[in-house]
Amino acid sequence: QRLCKGDTMTDDRLCRAALEAAENAYNPYSHFSVGAALLCGDGSVYTGCNIENASFTPTVCAERVAVFKAVSEGRRDFVKIAVAGKGRGKTYGICPPCGVCRQVLSEFCKSGFEILLVTDGGYEAHTLGELLPLSFEFTGE
Repeated sequence: QRLCKGDTMTDDRLCRAALEAAENAYNPYSHFSVGAALLCGDGSVYTGCNIENASFTPTVCAERVAVFKAVSEGRRDFVKIAVAGKGRGKTYGICPPCGVCRQVLSEFCKSGFEILLVTDGGYEAHTLGELLPLSFEFTGE
C-alpha cells in the first residue's frame, strides 16, 4: 500500500491500519486476530495478519507476514511497526510481538526501531531493544 504524495503516516493512522489488518486474520482455532502495519522509509506501508493452521506449527504471525511482504518486494528500510490484537471483536490490551517476530525484526531493524502496541484507547510505544535486549546476531562468515 502506498501513501498519496504529500500524505504523512501518523502513529494513529499506522495503528488504525494494524487494526484494519486484523480484520483479515484467519483464526478458526484461537479466534484471536492480530494485525500489523509496517512503515517503510519510503512511506510505503505493508500490513499483515495472523494466519493459523490446524497443525499450529505452520501458523504465522501478523508481524512476520508484514515484514516478509515488504522484504519480498525489495524493502529493507523499516521505520516502525504497529501491532494490534483483537479477541472476539474487541481490541485486546496490548499484543506485543512474540519472540520469533522480535528476532525477525532484529534481522532488519536497529534496537531503536519503534514498535507501537495498540490499546483500547491509543497505543504504547516501545523500542525493539526494550523488547529484545539480547538478540541473536549471526557473526559467522
